[in-house]
Amino acid sequence: MATFFQSVRQGFGRGGNNKNPPKSPAQAPVPQGAMSNSHSMSNSLSIEGLTANDPDSPKYFFQEKYAPLNVRGNFLTLCACPKNVELGEWLAHQIVEQYRLLHGMLQVIQEVNGVTGFPICNESTCPTMSAGRLTYTWLVDGRAAKISAPKFINRVEKWIVSKIHDPVMFPTEKVVGTPETSSIKDAAAAIGAPPATPTDPSNPTGSNGNPDEWIGKSSGFPQTFYKDCQGIMKQMFRCYAHLYHAHWLNPFWHINKHDILNMCFVHFVTVAKYYQLVSDKEMEPMQPLIDLFIKQQRVPPEALNGGHWAQQPTN
Repeated sequence: MATFFQSVRQGFGRGGNNKNPPKSPAQAPVPQGAMSNSHSMSNSLSIEGLTANDPDSPKYFFQEKYAPLNVRGNFLTLCACPKNVELGEWLAHQIVEQYRLLHGMLQVIQEVNGVTGFPICNESTCPTMSAGRLTYTWLVDGRAAKISAPKFINRVEKWIVSKIHDPVMFPTEKVVGTPETSSIKDAAAAIGAPPATPTDPSNPTGSNGNPDEWIGKSSGFPQTFYKDCQGIMKQMFRCYAHLYHAHWLNPFWHINKHDILNMCFVHFVTVAKYYQLVSDKEMEPMQPLIDLFIKQQRVPPEALNGGHWAQQPTN
């Protein structure tokens, strides 16, 4: 019998060369002050004399009128762990789903222009992995090094896929014994058995300091699983930050897909905050947009300040 995570991961892959970004886009109106006479989608469009990925260029995506979503509804319904699913398996599912959504957005800037032979995000347009004035580095021979955005993103994607397909970190074989799901806990409570203490996210390797308990243990996930999920989500956030700061105008605004980017990002932020997977400090490059989505309750209030952990019973 397959585990929950095994069933949702079936067929998952990076997608190889099967890239299907939005086709035949209608040219959307350019934000006031932007120039619409770009000669190539692989070149940075100009805004008031500045390139679109210039750190000093206007951040239109931080303005409410440029921050629509292409869907309605509460993303909490997609991120809250069902009672009959073990938390480790659910977090693994969330990681896979968030990477699937991010990968779709990254494909848009990785599509090679048939005229120039280069993708929109290339060594020339994005010589560093930047998010405004912030530059992310990659460890090269044990040292932090600035590398181009396409190289950084490529390494992040390969690293995430290797993690997801690692049978130690993301096991798919059924664990001997029955995982203690929330439903089992509820049943135990009904007959008077003491409930298990939920794992504290600030100490994910143990419950109340118990090193023998950790998130996902009952489903066969390793002791480092929660920390590994945090590491993956942090790198995915950095990719989103680059997409907005360097490529919101070109291509997302110009192919009228900025609302889909917003949808993916709101979903990501909801999961990240609900399970405390990305720190507030890490999110600072996108904080104005996150604050806007919080104000609009697109990021639901229940997700803030680690909503999952706040809803757990206490002894």
